[in-house]
Amino acid sequence: MSSTMKLIQVLRAAGTAAVCAAVLSGCERPPIEVVQTGYRGTAMQQIYNPRQLATQVAVNTAPVALEAASDDGPRAKDVYQNVKVLGNLSVGAFTRHMLSITQWVSPEAGCTYCHNAQNFADDGKYTKVVARRMIQMTQNVNGNWQSHVGKTGVTCYTCHRGNPVPAQYWYAPTPSKYTGGSLADKSGQNQPMKTVGYSSLPYDPFTPYLLNNQQILVNGNNALAMTGDKANRSSVKQAEHTYGLMMHMSSSLGVNCTYCHNTENWQSWARPQRGKAHYGIQMARQTNTEYMVSLTDVFPANRKGPEGDVAKVNCATCHQGAYKPLYGAQMAKDYPELLSLAPVAMTGMLPAPVAETMRSVLYFDVASPLLKADQQAGLAQVIASLAAAPASKAIISGYYSASGTLEQNQDLAKQRAAMVRDALVAGGIDANRAVLEKPQAVEADVAGEDAKARRVEVTVK
Repeated sequence: MSSTMKLIQVLRAAGTAAVCAAVLSGCERPPIEVVQTGYRGTAMQQIYNPRQLATQVAVNTAPVALEAASDDGPRAKDVYQNVKVLGNLSVGAFTRHMLSITQWVSPEAGCTYCHNAQNFADDGKYTKVVARRMIQMTQNVNGNWQSHVGKTGVTCYTCHRGNPVPAQYWYAPTPSKYTGGSLADKSGQNQPMKTVGYSSLPYDPFTPYLLNNQQILVNGNNALAMTGDKANRSSVKQAEHTYGLMMHMSSSLGVNCTYCHNTENWQSWARPQRGKAHYGIQMARQTNTEYMVSLTDVFPANRKGPEGDVAKVNCATCHQGAYKPLYGAQMAKDYPELLSLAPVAMTGMLPAPVAETMRSVLYFDVASPLLKADQQAGLAQVIASLAAAPASKAIISGYYSASGTLEQNQDLAKQRAAMVRDALVAGGIDANRAVLEKPQAVEADVAGEDAKARRVEVTVK
């Protein structure tokens, strides 16, 4: 054999080895564990790498709770100055909670990470102002989002894990410096990033869905419905943005798509995990808009992103690779003061929802887009009517008070209407049958805040 032929064979072998190495670089070596979650032969299963799980166990182990303190004695707000949250706790319970926060958030810096050692009442450190708002955020999640967190709840440690800044958060990305070439607009695609599992999908799935309130659902209820009332108007581009968020959720929870979805019917809501995820998305959005963004002027420049925005939460902030944060460890039960908003921060009782066959009126708390469970129950008859008349539509109108800032009121009315639309979709109604109308103002109540001004009306037509 000539030297030229030998060289060709060597190059072929090297090329084959390089191709094999490139192909196999995306694979994980055995053993891999498979857990069946549905009927055999339907690919309803979860795939786990035991070596990765071993690493995650250490990250997702909850600390031992400090011994409970007596509730006897004076209240913290009566002994200490400038106590704006947790003031109804006894001095002992308040001190225990502060020590727990130190353990959860700043074990190395200690109390002085948030406090001025010379004057604990001083609000001069931004970290103290932020911590106060984060306590309220935790209470809101535990008290108002049991549709996602259940009775397990969350504490500061759920996100922080012993770090002053949680390991997982996101900022608005800087605009791409690359042009779209012949396409003019790449729409954030083909720039692999960790946020979307290094895929070619749009690299910012968070701004549209976890900050703004864009429609996530892209599947229609009718196959090949291109025209008419049942037409699916969602584009391929919309689907790609949605898939980007799904990639993030999969990697954040360490699960396959089939953790939430049914392989035999992808749009089915039969698996309870999908419902939990639905509320989790809404919870993350409210947390970002009402708690994180509201602190924009409090955070210093070095704690903001390249576009000047504050850090925000996503699924990974709490889950950190586990299907349940801390594998479901029930830390919150040892800190009952975190299970609901303090009485001073809670709104009055809402009117009962109007629940009729062809109409429903749902009410909301002040400054909140959250549709509470007892209000959502008022949609049952409307959903039944829509299901019985496939040609009908749900006309959704959000109302707001004439008092306050117009732009903020209109945006809140839109969020509430979208929340109701999502509840209809979760009840089996096609998103194309839920029509959002322009927000409408009601006359300001000179006697004070009117709960009936904070409403969304749904009419079947």
